[in-house]
Amino acid sequence: MIKDLNHYDMSAERGFLCRHNAGDVTLSGDWAVAAKTALALPQILPSGRVRAHLKSHLPDGDIADQVKELTDAQARAAMVHYSFMVQSYVWGEPDAPTVMPRCLAMPMVALADRLGQQPLLPYSGYVLDNWDRLDRGGPIDLSNIYMIQNFLGGQDENWFVLVHVAIEARAGAVLAAMGPICAAAEQGDIDAVQSGLEDMASVWGDLKAIFDRMPDRCDPYVYFERVRPYIHGWKDNPALPDGIIYEGVEKYGDTPRAFRGQTGSQSSIVPSMDAFLGIGHAADPLRAFLDQLHIYRPPGHRAFIDDVRATSRLRDFISASGHKGLVNAYNANVQAVADFRSRHLEYAASYINKQSKNADGNDTDVGTGGTPFMKYLKKHRDETQANLLTV
Repeated sequence: MIKDLNHYDMSAERGFLCRHNAGDVTLSGDWAVAAKTALALPQILPSGRVRAHLKSHLPDGDIADQVKELTDAQARAAMVHYSFMVQSYVWGEPDAPTVMPRCLAMPMVALADRLGQQPLLPYSGYVLDNWDRLDRGGPIDLSNIYMIQNFLGGQDENWFVLVHVAIEARAGAVLAAMGPICAAAEQGDIDAVQSGLEDMASVWGDLKAIFDRMPDRCDPYVYFERVRPYIHGWKDNPALPDGIIYEGVEKYGDTPRAFRGQTGSQSSIVPSMDAFLGIGHAADPLRAFLDQLHIYRPPGHRAFIDDVRATSRLRDFISASGHKGLVNAYNANVQAVADFRSRHLEYAASYINKQSKNADGNDTDVGTGGTPFMKYLKKHRDETQANLLTV
């Protein structure tokens, strides 16, 4: 059963974006010191001495004991700041370290455990919890949103993140429609299902239009050289073949840990659509990667995808109906998802694959999640299109 969106920490107005105003969240004491340090990263990273700066300015790792005192909004804000500092410590100087100092490692793991996430920068920290509106009475669109925490800052970094924020907000209408459409299908209400799917396809037109604006203010070269290097992870990354030791974290001991980097594939929008439409992907190493990404999503969002997958019988209902209008409405959404994946593939080619080779961990053939992304994106685009129905 698909529950009310609030149950999954979602909303029709914001989709998977945080439901609170992140710009209003205040941190005090040592957490405020950490936030101030993180917000100074655009000034510190160009110096090439970010590691020494973080170790000398951050509270001791024992701040991790205070995580339980934070509200959910405060924990998420702290997660944003600490995850940016963790990434900066690892990738902000030429050679990646094998040990993360306790002042970063201990609070990072404690915050991740509190929020049910992994201890590095997740998509939720990069996008979902890292924005606010300029005008609180205005819409959540590209004319009215800003990024809170940056690495280097600048138009290209901000625009890259904010395009994702705008897409997530508009997708709320799609996500909110899934429960009612599934219920209508269970009741055999062809008209309600067709109408709902047609409205959903229209929203997907808006999503693609937002995605199409990525090149407006995010240049491929700048993205590759000044944005992408900081969001890599340390699983399947040759720069850190064994991962990183999280110093002072008792449950990890002295064993290096490897986690996948932040990637747009951690967004829950398309996986929700796959579950809703009944789109499957062949069992192979790339499918295994897709499954691995599930644990990098916030727990509520994982639960939503799982519930949609367990509930939706939409594809079978439409296939059995033989109703041309219904099939066309369903196919319009399948094609919309395929088109969205095609645009993602095109951007991956221009923003990454076609850039100059870089031997310092910013590989043009490997995604920030640690996979051969061109093959991965093309495969899932093709598998999506293969799910078009015929009457």
